[in-house]
Amino acid sequence: MDSDDDDLGLFGPGSVTWKVHEEPILIVAGLRSLYLQALHPRAMAGVAQNSNYQTDPWGRLVRTATYVATTIYGTTRQAEAAGRRLTARHARLSATDPTTGERFRIDEPDLLRWVHVTEVESFVSTARRAGLALTTTEVDTYYTEQRRAAALVGLDPSTVPGTAAEVADYYREIRGELRMTRDAAETALFLTAPPLPWKLSLPVRLSLDFGPARLAYFGVAGTAFGLLPAWARRMHGTLGLPTTALSAELSIRTLRLALAAVPRRYLEGPLYQAAKARAARLAPAS
Repeated sequence: MDSDDDDLGLFGPGSVTWKVHEEPILIVAGLRSLYLQALHPRAMAGVAQNSNYQTDPWGRLVRTATYVATTIYGTTRQAEAAGRRLTARHARLSATDPTTGERFRIDEPDLLRWVHVTEVESFVSTARRAGLALTTTEVDTYYTEQRRAAALVGLDPSTVPGTAAEVADYYREIRGELRMTRDAAETALFLTAPPLPWKLSLPVRLSLDFGPARLAYFGVAGTAFGLLPAWARRMHGTLGLPTTALSAELSIRTLRLALAAVPRRYLEGPLYQAAKARAARLAPAS
């Protein structure tokens, strides 16, 4: 028997991580994290100067989603291999600071930490605001568990916030480094109205460009933006009104209910299905 047959990966079915990431609504969380990440000038410069996100946004989205799914549901060997590939790619890349002109590596720990924290905070806060029942202890446990994912990209886990209070402290400390730049503004606009997949036929593309599908995407993007912290929305140039957050929360709860009506087999990726199968095989033994 392959040794991976009894490997439930970095987290496993009893983890808060699995509980959170079973939520299909996290696609909105991913979009929220990108709006937030854009506010860090160096992180945004690293993306703008090294990424093809404007020419291949959907391919990049699929690659990112596959990486996250691998770290959550893949075997330990799969997760570690994905981490090595990512760190090797990052090690080859650098960018120019838009303010100082300094050349910097994009695998600087401060930048990796920013991306990690904004992602995991977006995941757990979106799931919770969408209606997933999580205690404060479970939220803290999620952050602590996610230090394992941080280690995959080369971060020292002890330097990564491991509780909700530590995440809040981290945001307070880093806000002085954040601002709206030209790259951030262009990225925010791009996230709100991205081009459609090129493989779609022309009639389908036109119907999506001007039809209800495009309006539905605007609604999802608006919800993701509305779920940002008030200070982040103000940095993006909008009012950080409580009513915006309330409207976004109502929208995300409605969307979660709508997704609950879709058969799970249409929402579960192959990595998740394989992880569930391994867990089911091991359940009698455990």
